[in-house]
Amino acid sequence: GVKKLPWEQYIGKRDAFPVKGHAIKSALHSIPDCQSIIKKAVVERLKSAYRIDWFEETAVKLQIEFFILNDEVSVMLDTSGLPLHKRGYRTEAGAAPIRETLAAALVKIARPREDVRFWDPFCGSATIPLEAALLMTNTAPGLGRPFAAEKYAFLDKGIWARAREEANEKIVHGCSFAAFASDIDRNVLKTASANVRRAGMEKYVKVFQKDALSLSADGVRTTIVCNPPYGERLLEQKEAEELYRAFGRAVDKLPETWRVYVLSSHTEFERCFGRIADKKRKLYNGMLKCDLFMYGKRL
Repeated sequence: GVKKLPWEQYIGKRDAFPVKGHAIKSALHSIPDCQSIIKKAVVERLKSAYRIDWFEETAVKLQIEFFILNDEVSVMLDTSGLPLHKRGYRTEAGAAPIRETLAAALVKIARPREDVRFWDPFCGSATIPLEAALLMTNTAPGLGRPFAAEKYAFLDKGIWARAREEANEKIVHGCSFAAFASDIDRNVLKTASANVRRAGMEKYVKVFQKDALSLSADGVRTTIVCNPPYGERLLEQKEAEELYRAFGRAVDKLPETWRVYVLSSHTEFERCFGRIADKKRKLYNGMLKCDLFMYGKRL
């Protein structure tokens, strides 16, 4: 089946074409064997098409991927390269970074507005405030990153230029949205500031040092969206619980006009925080099952 596909329409004589993939509920359960079978079939097809016996594979890389489910095989070319959740602005991150796509989901759930300040007091690499700024300015999430298929000879290069031009035209430059990205760790803030610059969001995201436990009302309506340490990765369990208790006491002092969204995998978060959430949403941070705990009468 693989050999029948017109690989010569996509893969040049000197292009690299590695193979990788997955198999689920299939009699073909050996991934290395499947890789070998597919690679050999592609090589045989290209040998006939180009009338050569050896491929140097030194030019453009076209990643072949396969997925086998219930003995049905899908064969694909990877057009993305880096996973799509990577936006391009986060070349560095903290010890347990939240995925950009999950951060974007938290932002959408929190419904940011131009007349309400957006704040992450545990900002880490500033992923959540940056995703909020990208959303509010209608900046395409992949605008600052490359895609593998940009190098593919069989695709018109003008497609990418036109897509980027179209995305740039849709950016809202007059947005008055404001996001705060604060953290107690000065070293982490260097990474956050660098990410903000790479994303081109300096106008909308302010990075500064502040202890999340010292939050206080200043008359500005605010939405807090944060991903504090869970205990599994960054802190011991008891330390994480104490942090939740202290943060809960700080939130209790805030006015009712503030809304608070906290992502945590800790099963006893509400008990430690001192308040039952007004709403909850089940989410996954990678493979880690989490809940988004939402507080605020206006939810």
